[in-house]
Amino acid sequence: MISKEQLKKELYYIISNAIREDVGDGDHSSLACIPAETNGKAKLLVKDEGIIAGIEFAKMIFAYVDEKLEVETLINDGDRVKYGDIVFYVTGSSQSILKAERLVLNTMQRMSAIATKTRSFMDLLEGTKTKILDTRKTTPGIRAIEKWAVKIGGGENHRFALYDMIMLKDNHIDFAGGITKAIQKTQTYLKETNRDLKIIVEARNLTEIEEILKSEGVYRILIDNFNYEDTRTAVAMIGDQCLTESSGGINEKTLRKYADCGVDYISSGALTHSVYNMDLSLKAV
Repeated sequence: MISKEQLKKELYYIISNAIREDVGDGDHSSLACIPAETNGKAKLLVKDEGIIAGIEFAKMIFAYVDEKLEVETLINDGDRVKYGDIVFYVTGSSQSILKAERLVLNTMQRMSAIATKTRSFMDLLEGTKTKILDTRKTTPGIRAIEKWAVKIGGGENHRFALYDMIMLKDNHIDFAGGITKAIQKTQTYLKETNRDLKIIVEARNLTEIEEILKSEGVYRILIDNFNYEDTRTAVAMIGDQCLTESSGGINEKTLRKYADCGVDYISSGALTHSVYNMDLSLKAV
């Protein structure tokens, strides 16, 4: 998985690039009418309901823009919020607050939506052993905060990117000449490059499950686009040999049924690519 140091860098890149994009050579609206020495206070107001996320990231944004800004939090990441709740107060330079405002709102609205959807999936899985995973179907450039939001919502992160886990999907298998060849070539590559990466292999049918099970060193089998009956059969075939993961268009209506098949994980791109932003606003006090 991604290291803490790499994650820290990713978060810094998101903030610095977003400020570059939004502020450019200056917030001329604020510079034009608010004296530099003016201090103010603003509150983050919830105008929706769900799971709040991105508070700690907002603190990072404020600190990047102006280290003298002070944030007083009233609610924590992962808490359930409702219309009218105040999440935090920020105090300091009025120009700095306004410079950070849009980025704070954009990221917190997105992160809260993802956390809310993830929590709803977790609620549907209550009582089962199955855990929910995100995917790489994230918004380019802000993957780090979207995956952070999944964790805040109670889900787990899949691989962060192409470099921290091996996933042999249908195209890899076909290009490599088959499942067994793909696994063997992968294991050889990992030895030759001295890399310790977990291997996930996708199966398109029960015959492919059988073939995967003949190879050692597979961490998890991706049971992709199977129906319920075949998923239960696949889980029984795999047993304790490796972990299991269901995927392929699984939604709120089908999530629990796949979990009841006994899989260890369900991965869903919908956690990050099909959400509606939570309505939040930053208002002067």
